Amino acid sequence: MAKALSSGRRQCETERIGLVTTASTTFTEPYNLARQFKALDVITHGRAGCNAETTSGKSPRRTSARRSRRARRITNVPTRSSRSSRHCGAAGRRTSGFSTSTASGRRHGQDPAGQPTGQARSLPRPAAHPPSEQGQPVIFQAGGGSYGLELAGRYASGVYASPYTIEDARAQRQALRDAAKRAGRDPDEVKMLAGFMPTIAPSHKAALQRRRFLDEVVDLSQRVRYLGSMIGLPLGPGQLDEPLTTEQLADAMRRRHTRPARPALRRALEVAKEGWSLRDVLAHGVIDYHPVVAGTATDLADHMQEWFETGACDGFSIAVDSYHDGLDAFADQVVPILQERVLFHDDYEGPTLRENLGTHEQYSLDPRLTKPARS
Repeated sequence: MAKALSSGRRQCETERIGLVTTASTTFTEPYNLARQFKALDVITHGRAGCNAETTSGKSPRRTSARRSRRARRITNVPTRSSRSSRHCGAAGRRTSGFSTSTASGRRHGQDPAGQPTGQARSLPRPAAHPPSEQGQPVIFQAGGGSYGLELAGRYASGVYASPYTIEDARAQRQALRDAAKRAGRDPDEVKMLAGFMPTIAPSHKAALQRRRFLDEVVDLSQRVRYLGSMIGLPLGPGQLDEPLTTEQLADAMRRRHTRPARPALRRALEVAKEGWSLRDVLAHGVIDYHPVVAGTATDLADHMQEWFETGACDGFSIAVDSYHDGLDAFADQVVPILQERVLFHDDYEGPTLRENLGTHEQYSLDPRLTKPARS
C-alpha cells in the first residue's frame, strides 16, 4: 500500500481502494468482530467492508437455519456498535450503540426486526472508537440459498454472486432485489457483483495457451475425472490430449437429459462438440466456479458490457488467472476500453468505500430494519 521515496518519506499508493475482508460468522464472536472491523474502518479512514460468511462445519448443530440466525445476530452487532459519539449527540463520551443497563452488557435475544434469534446471550459493550469517515464498515455477503438471500436482502450493500449465464444472473439479481424490498429497503441499495475469471491475451488461441500453461500446476487427472462425472462419462488422464470420440459425444448427449440442467454441463458439451481436446475443454473453464472469459481485452470488455447493460449485475468480482501479471493486464488493457465506452469511472466519487459504492450514509442500525419484514 505504500512505496518508499528517494527522500525517505512514504506516501500512499492509493487513497481510494476499499478493503473488504471475509469473516466467519459461524466461528467468530460478535464482540471481537465489532472491534476488529470498526478499528480497520478507522485506520483506513472509511474504506473497510465486512463480508459476512456463514461458514459450514461438521457439527449437526450447524444447520443452514442456525448459521443464518447466528449470522444475522453477529452482523447486527458490528452495525449497532458503529455509532460514534459524533453522531450520538454525546461528544467525548463512551458510546456503543447498545442500550445497555449495566457496564457488562445486555441480554441480546432478538434480531433488529424483533424476531427471536433462538439464543439469548450477554454481550459486552464494545470499546469506544473514534468515528470513521464513512460511519461504519460496509456489509457484504456471499452466501447462497434462501437463508443467505434473506440475510443479504436485510443487511448487505454488496453481494458476491456466482451466476454462470446471463439468464441465471438476472434471476439471482431479481431475487436479491425482491429480498431487499421485503426487508423494507430500496432494492437499488443492494449491489450484486457477478464473478468471472479473465484471461487476457492477443487472441483467443493465445489466451487458451496461457490457461493450459497455468493448468500445469494443478491436478489435471482429478479435473478430467470431475469433467467425466459432470457429463456422465468415465474419463481419465490418458485421454487428456484427445477429443471425445463420436461415440462418447453421442453417449454424453443422451445422458444430458437424465442429469440436472446445469449451465456448466451445457457449456462443457458445447465446447466438446467443437472438437477440442479434453485439456482444451478444461482450459475453457467449463468446470470452474465462475465463467471463464479467455480472449482479447476487447472480448472481456464486451462480456462485462453485455452483462451490465442487460441487468445481469451491478458490478463484477474478478478472479484473475494469475496475480503475477493478470491484474496488471486487466487494469492496463480492459479498464481503458470500459472508460472509453463510458462504463467505468475516470475518478472516484469520494474518499470512502461507502461513497464509491453509492451506498447511503449509515451510523448504527438502519431504522427501517426495526420494522417487521413485509410479506
